[in-house]
Amino acid sequence: MGGSHDHSHGHSHGDGLDDAFDPDLRRRLTLIVAVVALATLVGVALLWPGKVERRELGALGVPRAWYDATVTKVAAFPCPGEEGSNVTTTTIEGLAPEDQPFAGTAGLCVNLFFRLSDGPNKGEVRSVELYDVGELPDFAKGQGIVLSYLPDAAPEFQYSLADRERDWPLVVLALAFAVLVVVQGRLRGLAALAGLVASIGVIVVFVLPALVQGSNPVLVAVVASSLIAFLALYLAHGIHPLTTVALLGTLAALVVVVVLSWTFTELTTLSGLVTEDAQYIRAFGGNISFSGLVLAGIILGALGAIDDMTVTQASAVAELRAANPDISYADLYRGAIRIGRDHVASTVNTLALAYAGASLPLLLLFVESNRPLGGVLSSEVVATEVVRTLVGSIGLVAAVPITTLLAARLVVGRRRGLPDAKADGKADGSAVPTGLDGAVDEPATSGDDDLRPASSPTQDDWDRYVESAGDGDDPDNP
Repeated sequence: MGGSHDHSHGHSHGDGLDDAFDPDLRRRLTLIVAVVALATLVGVALLWPGKVERRELGALGVPRAWYDATVTKVAAFPCPGEEGSNVTTTTIEGLAPEDQPFAGTAGLCVNLFFRLSDGPNKGEVRSVELYDVGELPDFAKGQGIVLSYLPDAAPEFQYSLADRERDWPLVVLALAFAVLVVVQGRLRGLAALAGLVASIGVIVVFVLPALVQGSNPVLVAVVASSLIAFLALYLAHGIHPLTTVALLGTLAALVVVVVLSWTFTELTTLSGLVTEDAQYIRAFGGNISFSGLVLAGIILGALGAIDDMTVTQASAVAELRAANPDISYADLYRGAIRIGRDHVASTVNTLALAYAGASLPLLLLFVESNRPLGGVLSSEVVATEVVRTLVGSIGLVAAVPITTLLAARLVVGRRRGLPDAKADGKADGSAVPTGLDGAVDEPATSGDDDLRPASSPTQDDWDRYVESAGDGDDPDNP
């Protein structure tokens, strides 16, 4: 825009933009961030989990370890109830023989032979029988698999198929992502990856152990979200006033998310116990608040979308200000809010589709059961995702005006206005130079350096500015 501003280095939006920042507001924002940072560190210290003691669950039939292995042979065998099988199916009263479990399921039962790559039986070849594998991807010789291990079981039942080995495809995908981010973003992309690693580290090192030890999930999520916001934003975008604005906008929106998620989790009586994972944790995982886990998941899930929104808004404000240094506060806010509206519309749809995509098998189950739509939406599993989506979306919407207000006030700064039009106007009545809004700034009065409000621009003024900015012309000199 205009060709004279540098837009390639993070928040360095135009020559001299940093000098235009309101120094008083800048100091106040820095003080607020310092206080929040101190509170976050105190919260981390108070909630720090320390050493986590792992429970011994082997006696309950829960695997103690998992080992890698390589498939050496796949041999099909007749399923129970199938012709040629020596095993008969359990008779279920009222079902015809052909409708008994596994009846007529040729090829759906296989004996999987594998060689262990590690563990106490490393190098040995063992086997495990698998039933009803028709919908599973085919097993092949040389394929890597993961076996769960129960040392107290009989030798033929010590190993069970737990999963397939997927390390190398995931590593290749992660490397491709990292390379593209660095190529596109260069040092800024590398810093963003560092922020991503830091965010994951907070969850693994702090959040999960704290939850296992029984700390309040909501407090853990709030403190962790604040810490992640600090690390992710400052690592990715540098220590800069606009980053501070984005951070404060993010934290303010998270406050909205916390209040709403707490309120509507209570109103909708979400227990958090409807999934198999939750039931498993309840049985073996100790004293954990599952409704609190729902709240924590909503807070952490909303954070990623909100900080994206706030960074975009802060950058949009700075770019508009760099494109037209004479733009007024009101015009700058209106222009950035228009960008924010488009971003909100697309991001809300993204959140909804992401949750719907993750829940497709569940939604299909509801459709097959012929349950009314109202009953489906009010069921706890779906209601949890509805609350998660709507609360996160409200947080996104709230982040836009908060961030835009702060960023616009910061970048407009405390400029002195142009000379008075009546005093400097030409005798022939020709107009004096003005900004985008067509108004002349009043000179600052003694003891007041604030920029006086200018009159609002017309729609033609704004359209002329957008068109000229798009083709590289100076919007103030059409």
